[in-house]
Amino acid sequence: MTLTPSSQTPRHPARWLALATAALLAGCAGGPRTGGVACAQLPAALAGLPQLRITDTSQVAPDDKGHPAHCLVKGKLAERPGADGKRYAIGFEMRLPQPWNQRFLHQVNGGNDGVVKPAWGDLGVMAKDALSRGFAVISSDSGHDGADPANLGAGLARGNVFGLDPQARRDYGYSANGAVWPVAQALIEQHYGRKPLRNYMAGCSNGGRHAMVAASRYADRYDGILAGAPGFNLPKAAVQHAWDIQSWQQVDADIRRAFSRADMTLVAERVLARCDGLDLLVDGIVGDLPRCQRAFKLAELQCPGAKTERCLSAAQVGALQRSFDGPRNSRGEALYSDWSFDAGIGAAGWRTWKLESSIPPWDRHPIIATMGAGSLAYIFSTPPARPAGTPAALLDFLARYDFDRDAPKIFATDALYPESPMAVMTPPDADNPMLTALARRGGKLIVYHGNSDPVFSVNDTLRWADRLQRNLGLAGANGVARVFAVPGMGHCQGGPATDQFDALGALVDWVEQGQAPDRIAARINPNNKELPPSWAATRGRPLCPHPQVMRYAGGDVELAASFRCSAP
Repeated sequence: MTLTPSSQTPRHPARWLALATAALLAGCAGGPRTGGVACAQLPAALAGLPQLRITDTSQVAPDDKGHPAHCLVKGKLAERPGADGKRYAIGFEMRLPQPWNQRFLHQVNGGNDGVVKPAWGDLGVMAKDALSRGFAVISSDSGHDGADPANLGAGLARGNVFGLDPQARRDYGYSANGAVWPVAQALIEQHYGRKPLRNYMAGCSNGGRHAMVAASRYADRYDGILAGAPGFNLPKAAVQHAWDIQSWQQVDADIRRAFSRADMTLVAERVLARCDGLDLLVDGIVGDLPRCQRAFKLAELQCPGAKTERCLSAAQVGALQRSFDGPRNSRGEALYSDWSFDAGIGAAGWRTWKLESSIPPWDRHPIIATMGAGSLAYIFSTPPARPAGTPAALLDFLARYDFDRDAPKIFATDALYPESPMAVMTPPDADNPMLTALARRGGKLIVYHGNSDPVFSVNDTLRWADRLQRNLGLAGANGVARVFAVPGMGHCQGGPATDQFDALGALVDWVEQGQAPDRIAARINPNNKELPPSWAATRGRPLCPHPQVMRYAGGDVELAASFRCSAP
């Protein structure tokens, strides 16, 4: 482990070196430094923190997954009655490992939150989680309990109905992260007898959104932030759910039948036929996404006559093109983003989100028509809509959604909800990113996003990167943030992709060594069930920082070293 100065360290180099050396020796020795508080004594040590109730502490033994022995702390913050008559609190857990690498990771979670996920500091793209590396890790439910028995009557919307309480909306958007921070810092300082030398945040999906928000709202706290598949425009992306449902219903009133698995495989095959070789190698990967969008023409798949297995009907072509063009109101104004065609459109994960799931209680409806519909209704509309939590009612809510009347509700406020859903959920500078405070601190942000993500458009993320680069210049933007698109990858992981890579290690090297990631080596994830059977298990590819794309340069076609990152 290498320690480098940060804004928390002494200015005098000799004094810094002495302190860092002493800290390193103490940290590598295992156990708390002299003066640190034992795990069981932490509740008493933190008794002075307001609105904190530690509910449990325990010593956890090492396991066969590489996790070291650690102190596990569970608790609740800011317990209160909600405006909807229900009880709320910010639930959390923190894992304090022995030995400790003197780093803190704030794990931010995905979906609707509402559950305290184990604080491993894991992401689907990483082979080794943060706790296994020696990070102290905290995880929270972002201020609401998705399993609250009081919500059982809401059916499938039970994970969304917290949106009826304005503070729960705010906690979900950003303020729970702010509340958890001092608790994490106090637990670390009490247990180890010192503050962390480096502070990180990492998450994917809604967790990626949390991370992007923190890069603006809490930039003074974090040295490095890792944002995967960031839904930083989450309310806008939820409007896309209604747009998709209405698009699919132009083909079939039963959206599950709008496109068969064979139909979507056909589209993916045609994308590859037009785009695979644009990166100078035919290998089942679209390495140059921008050129692919110019080369691929969906209309070429339209049947000249009757529908067959090797073409799409005119209604299918129209519906799919409408979906990928993104939602608009009657004035033609874009309400979210367009999407890119990529090889992962035929993968099972894409279908589960967009068209059809295998989950019986959902009546096999896709995620956008269940969780997505509930989120748009209860959390991202002011005032909230209140559809019943049945599959049919949630689907009907999206089918009847009016893009002139209802879409503006993501920007609306009223007396009960003084902050709009967009204000609560998005980075304050999303439309004009500067990352001023993060850059001033010397902090770094790495973003990764799958090109075949069916939930959040990679185009939206890349346009955010374009705006940042215009604002700061390419060199200035690259000094604080780098965005890596992942060819073929779906939502956070999966798809026909090299979807295993150490983004956290790249971030640590950038923050602590000054080694900016000019590329990130990616490889096959052995647990990915969506890989083409012809791919070698040793396949590796580089991920390139936007706007660069991957190009084959010669040599072994399965080695990442055989590819370069170059201008598109």
